[in-house]
Amino acid sequence: MVYIAHLPSVAALSAGAVGELEENFDEVAEELRAACAEQLRGVAVDWRFEWRQGAIVEELIAAAQDIHVAEPQVVAVIVVGASSLVAHRVVGSVAVGLARHSPVPLLVVP
Repeated sequence: MVYIAHLPSVAALSAGAVGELEENFDEVAEELRAACAEQLRGVAVDWRFEWRQGAIVEELIAAAQDIHVAEPQVVAVIVVGASSLVAHRVVGSVAVGLARHSPVPLLVVP
């Protein structure tokens, strides 16, 4: 499981805002890690949780490539949700960016 903390460019203007967002990212990451552990309890599958910060598409691709380098026998698959925003259909979304650039299998969940 990979959580990408994306820092909006507007927030980069204020050092205080950046610090507050980074604290929130830590809290969100811990909540997500706990939720993943709960959902996967009793499931016989190896998993790990990591969080990265940066551009979402690039970081998801980098995470998948890191998995392949570390464990060449493992097939990394990126699973993302489709955006429900109409504007994303015009200007693009994470799912669209991944569909265009992902070197690994991609599953977009509606």
